[in-house]
Amino acid sequence: MLQNFFILCSGADASILKSCSQGERNKYAGIGATVFFTAVMAFIASSYALYTVFDNVYTAIFFGFIWGLLIFNLDRFIVSTIKKRNSFRSEFLQASPRIILAVIIAVVISKPLEMKIFEKEINQVLLEQKNELTLANKEQLALQFTPTVEKLNQDIASLKGEIATKEAETNALYDTYISEAEGTAGTKLLGKGPVYKEKREKHDAALAELQQLKLTNTQKIGDIETQIAALNTEYATVVKDSQPIIDGFDGLMARINALGELPWFPSFFIFLLFLAIETSPIIAKLLSPKGEYDFKLEDEESVVMTWVTQKVEQREKILATDRILNDKIYGEIAEEEAVYAYKKLKAEELLKLQADAFHDLQVKSI
Repeated sequence: MLQNFFILCSGADASILKSCSQGERNKYAGIGATVFFTAVMAFIASSYALYTVFDNVYTAIFFGFIWGLLIFNLDRFIVSTIKKRNSFRSEFLQASPRIILAVIIAVVISKPLEMKIFEKEINQVLLEQKNELTLANKEQLALQFTPTVEKLNQDIASLKGEIATKEAETNALYDTYISEAEGTAGTKLLGKGPVYKEKREKHDAALAELQQLKLTNTQKIGDIETQIAALNTEYATVVKDSQPIIDGFDGLMARINALGELPWFPSFFIFLLFLAIETSPIIAKLLSPKGEYDFKLEDEESVVMTWVTQKVEQREKILATDRILNDKIYGEIAEEEAVYAYKKLKAEELLKLQADAFHDLQVKSI
């Protein structure tokens, strides 16, 4: 039963193989098994590739099964149509379109399995790329907030500078009136005289201005710091919202690019392996010697070809003979007076009927 199934996969004529030796049946069962398992490998590889695209097992299996059937039907058709000839070159030329297609299919199939085999290495490359993208994303988003934050920080520094300047001025006035009281500066008179009172009043006024300035600038600094905190929160939110996009940077194209950054030597031999698998049905058919089945198939085809050729030649001869007979018969009829007179009579009747019909039509139009 299994042998019959593989013979069916090979596309060979089962009725002819039944009359062949067991060895010939085994040969075509082997070719059919190659076709079948090539389709199975195509199904597995395409299912995994589609899973990386759709991220859904059932969808990937469904379309992978369709792809496997396509490869199975294509290989079966090519193998069954390659006829064993006396020239290997003609057989190879007949199979060359399928070989070119096998190269394309091998590339398509090998890449997903390469990505699975080198999954850990690819994940490491993707992790490094994601980290670089994260840093670049933060720097790019920071360009939208940094100038505003820096300006606000400069405003805070300016407000603090005003307070520091006023404090220095107030402290200087304090030292002045204390020195006046101690008699170490100014009038150098010990005691709290008129000059002392004047300097003390200046200090007290400056101190009141300083306190008011501190109160006002502290309020302004608080408002600015609130703005900075809001900008920092907004920046963190934007970074957080954009991070899932970077985290999702592991699709099919990203993994193929990451695979391209790995050493090419292992990937190349995996490609050669799948190329060998894809071309194995064709190679098996090309390398198999011309056997009993091929001779019997050629014999049946030659019988059909001979029979068709004979039928065509017979039809051509019948047609040529019929033409000769028709020419002779109608030539003799053309010479008979009775036929001529009858034909003339009918022609006259037809012309009269046409003239009457034309006359009636003209009368109706008047």
